[in-house]
Amino acid sequence: MDPVSMVFGAVIALGGFVFGRVLTKRQAQEALERRSRQEQARALGAQQNPQPLCGCGHHLVFHDQKTKKCQTQVVIPGRWTGQSGSTYRQCMCQGYRGPLPLDEYYAPDYLNETDG
Repeated sequence: MDPVSMVFGAVIALGGFVFGRVLTKRQAQEALERRSRQEQARALGAQQNPQPLCGCGHHLVFHDQKTKKCQTQVVIPGRWTGQSGSTYRQCMCQGYRGPLPLDEYYAPDYLNETDG
């Protein structure tokens, strides 16, 4: 083999290795910065009110008021059942198992009353 082509091949291989290492390190640093920004936003109180999600992953509004059974349809991909298309079935959740939202009441403001 020609020594020039061997050196050229080695330079290409080494360049690919270095480029891969630098790119991976850069992606890891970006992910770390993104995670730290999310933690800072959560610590500063940008967190929303907790949503009433059941263990099945559906919201409280999808559960019946009386029986507490889930009323939603769940998609079963065809690749799991060996069919070409997806199918639907009733959610198997037997009752709502999530946090109960607090009832909201109106209370008049007595502190700023200016009735003399």
